[in-house]
Amino acid sequence: MATAPRPRTTTRDPEELAHRLTVWLGARLPGAKAVDVRVPGSNGMSSETLLFDIEHPEPPLRACALRLAADSAAYTVFPVYDIPRQFRTMRLVAERTELPVPGVRWLEEDPGPLGAPFFVMERAEGRVPPDAMPYTYEGNWLHAATDAEREHLEAASVALIARLHDQVPLTEAEFLTLPGDGDALTRHVASQRAYYAWVVDGLARSPLIESAFDRLTDLWPADPGEPVLNWGDARIGNVVYDGFDPVAVLDWEMAALAPREVDLGWTVYLHRFFQDLTVAFGQPGLPEFFRRGRVEARYAELTGHTPRDMEFYTLYAALRHAIVMLRIAYRQVHFGEAAVPADPDTLILHHDSLRAMVQGSYWG
Repeated sequence: MATAPRPRTTTRDPEELAHRLTVWLGARLPGAKAVDVRVPGSNGMSSETLLFDIEHPEPPLRACALRLAADSAAYTVFPVYDIPRQFRTMRLVAERTELPVPGVRWLEEDPGPLGAPFFVMERAEGRVPPDAMPYTYEGNWLHAATDAEREHLEAASVALIARLHDQVPLTEAEFLTLPGDGDALTRHVASQRAYYAWVVDGLARSPLIESAFDRLTDLWPADPGEPVLNWGDARIGNVVYDGFDPVAVLDWEMAALAPREVDLGWTVYLHRFFQDLTVAFGQPGLPEFFRRGRVEARYAELTGHTPRDMEFYTLYAALRHAIVMLRIAYRQVHFGEAAVPADPDTLILHHDSLRAMVQGSYWG
């Protein structure tokens, strides 16, 4: 993990993007220039981000971030990247909740200017818990914090999810209803089955992922409850912090209507994903951080809703993450960065913990 090359995140030329952005901005805001255009080192693989400043006598905003749909020719992580949907979600959450969501300013649905749809939003200043190397490793600001500081960040982060679930009117979020039949959970899982089928189309299938889907059927909740607006990628790596307080909640591309526990399971498991990898590489990590029982208790205290069926939802989170990991691995194979092993399950970084969840032995 410490020496493996990071998978490429773009096939685009940053200098060309900067030039085209300046042309677009000048047409949208006469006399304006995009200056100090740069691609952050933490750019993701499902979309791309540009950071820039606006030079103008009276700019509507000065420090900007631009989210650009992934290049469809670059073996994308997801089959669809719906920029207008993400823009609309962020605007809704900003208007109807207390979450610090960056203000979205411009939506460009025409792929002509930059090669794909994009939107421009305010850029928040602060720091983000790193994914590479993960914040559970030594040598970053969150690992170096005190227990009290990390507990403060954890409590504030769980509160983000609680407020999101409680404050967005369901009637205003109906555009996030996933296609298909049945209740919100049935539709959500069906969408993941379709995603998995897309990932393995013409490629080696994953017996482990398929066994995890079978195990979900065995653990299916008797009552999933009413759906709420789920953030979708609810984890601290998608939050900008000032000190240890959240100042911007990012990455809404996976938002959907689903039971509350879909977000909570993702929050709990994504920390465990990093923690398990860290322990496997000989470091203690942060074993007391984002413990499942404490996250559940804090959420219940804030919302009055006691999380249910969390063995199902943490397994579901690990399964969803496994599909993403498999797609990223096949993307590396596509670009000649890796080869397919005899056992395709080993392409999934957390195959051991996912197998333990399927077997019912992970949580002890």
